[in-house]
Amino acid sequence: MHIVKQILNAVQYLHSKNIAHRDLKPENLLCSGSGSSEIVKIADFGLSKLFSGDEELTTSCGTPGYVAPEVLMSESYDKSVDMWGIGIITYILLAGYPPFYGDNDTQLFEKIMNAEYDFDDECWDDVSDLAKDFIHHLLIKNPEERFTAEQALQHPWITSTAPDKALNIHQRMSQYNLQRKEQAQRKAADDIESASDVSDSQ
Repeated sequence: MHIVKQILNAVQYLHSKNIAHRDLKPENLLCSGSGSSEIVKIADFGLSKLFSGDEELTTSCGTPGYVAPEVLMSESYDKSVDMWGIGIITYILLAGYPPFYGDNDTQLFEKIMNAEYDFDDECWDDVSDLAKDFIHHLLIKNPEERFTAEQALQHPWITSTAPDKALNIHQRMSQYNLQRKEQAQRKAADDIESASDVSDSQ
C-alpha cells in the first residue's frame, strides 16, 4: 500500500538516525494529494527520543490504544515500538477501526498486552491474506520477533504492485474519525455528569 510504504520509509529514516517517534498514530500523520500522488508525512515529535545504538528506553509514554505491550508492562523497550504503531495504523487504514478496544483502559490494556486482536469482521473479506500477514508481523507481543522497518519494506504486500480489492481508505478513515469524535463526546458527557454528581453531593 502506497500510504503504509511512505510511513515505513519515514520510520526507517528516523531509526537510521537513532530517533524513536514513540507516538505513531493516524492523528500524527499529515496527508496531501490523492491516489498514487498522495504524500504522507509524520508529525508531532513531542514524545520522540534520540537514542544511542541499542540503548533501552524506559519512559512510559504513548497514547492508549496505540502503545506497545512492552511499554504497558513497564519493561525497557527500543525503537520497535514504532513498528507496533505502524501495525495499528495499517489495521485502522484497512478496517476503519482499531484492533484493540475495551469498555475501559484496564480491558484495553489487557488486550494489548496479550496482542489479542482478529480479522473476524466482514470488512476484512476484501483484504488480502498478504495484508493480514503484514499486520501479524507487526502486532507481535515479543518485540524481538517484530518486523524492523527494513524487513517490513521487503514484505510482499508492500512490494506488490497489485493492490487490495477496491479499498476505500479515505472512507474508512472518515469512519474511524467519526468513531473517535463520538467517543470523545461520550467521555465529555460522562465527565459533566460525574462533575454534576459531585456538586449535588456537596
